[in-house]
Amino acid sequence: MNNRKKALIFGLVTVGIWSTVASAFKIALTRLDPLQLLLMACATSIVALTGIMVFQGKLHELTRMPRREMIRSALLGVLNPFLYYVILFKAYDLLPAQEAQPINYTWAITLSLLSIPLLGQKMSGKDMAAIFLSYFGVVVISTHGNPFSLEFSNLTGVGLALASTVIWALYWIFNTRSKADPIAGLLLGFLCGFPLIIIATLVFSELPTLDMTSALSAAYVGFFEMGITFALWLTAMKYAATPDGEGTARIANLIFLSPFLSLIFIHFLVGEEILPATIAGLGFIVAGNILMQYKKNTQNENA
Repeated sequence: MNNRKKALIFGLVTVGIWSTVASAFKIALTRLDPLQLLLMACATSIVALTGIMVFQGKLHELTRMPRREMIRSALLGVLNPFLYYVILFKAYDLLPAQEAQPINYTWAITLSLLSIPLLGQKMSGKDMAAIFLSYFGVVVISTHGNPFSLEFSNLTGVGLALASTVIWALYWIFNTRSKADPIAGLLLGFLCGFPLIIIATLVFSELPTLDMTSALSAAYVGFFEMGITFALWLTAMKYAATPDGEGTARIANLIFLSPFLSLIFIHFLVGEEILPATIAGLGFIVAGNILMQYKKNTQNENA
């Protein structure tokens, strides 16, 4: 099997798993509150990431990491998993999955917005069009197809879903400066963020009482959403890498399948009736992401 086929397989498997996590969030949140879910999922992800490091023979990377990178990874652990997932899970707790998932998908647009003040990037006409399309899609979804009424289904939930995109975008902006092994950096961040999650759970909630459904759903979130998919996606990108960058771009475009597949799982696993407004709004969001991606590819070709 050549590298192109390996990249496609790893990419499709990753996208397939990502498409199920919104449903897993909602199922888990029927038995657990957001902090309890995060506590259990983070514990599972630490086990999963440690297992990956052992399998790859890279566990020593944690102790050999330069002190500056260790401090960076530890601080990033405040953003992810702590703040990001606390906010995201609360958004899912307040909103139907078919609303929270597409809104969270606007993180790439948020990343472009934050890159202007933080990375000194300039905004073009295509950027503005992409931003308008994506956030108009958010309004369409959160008003159930009545965007000009501005009557949101749950304004707090929508605000939290959008806030989660800010945290996620900040995490990736600050993470781009890291020279540490990606999985080692992620594991160290989770190890440093875990005590904060324990404290927050004890102060604002309580330790969860486990049953089979809550344990399995939380473990699924931790193992797949917060753990193994990161390694799978990195592997897909490694196999896809070509000198001209076209292979990586091709695999990266698979991510546009995820939100639409996610709606199918939400319908059949969670039981939500998918509204036409959700599909329409998601179309605007994806169009904005594609336009932003096209703009980046054009810049790379001209560089």
